[in-house]
Amino acid sequence: MSKSLKYQDITDKIIGAAIEVHKFLGNGFQEVIYQRALAVELRKAGMEFAREVEHDIYYKDFPEPIGTRRADFVVEGNVLVELKAITMLEPVHETQILNYLKVYRLEIGLLINFGEKRINVKRLILSQPNHR
Repeated sequence: MSKSLKYQDITDKIIGAAIEVHKFLGNGFQEVIYQRALAVELRKAGMEFAREVEHDIYYKDFPEPIGTRRADFVVEGNVLVELKAITMLEPVHETQILNYLKVYRLEIGLLINFGEKRINVKRLILSQPNHR
């Protein structure tokens, strides 16, 4: 019996678009090239997304932001997508996206690495009560 994952329809489309980009470009390009190509594929798939949008970073209950960070993509307002173009993902990259999910107040993220011979996609979930 297959259990549906939260926002699986969105993440499946994003992953399909990323696979299409990797099939055409392969590995070896800078991250920005993959980012631009993925934007083309997301548009073709009819998905709404924001690219390189500044998000405020808040610390605990401090009322003012302590800085900002740009997400590669936020798709359909619900899924954070972080791209890499490196030879191998490391645990620090997963920690990074989980931290981004926390400060952006999102629950689901995709970490996509185009730098490997085969595309590497990790789906991460922020399992934290009161994250919204």
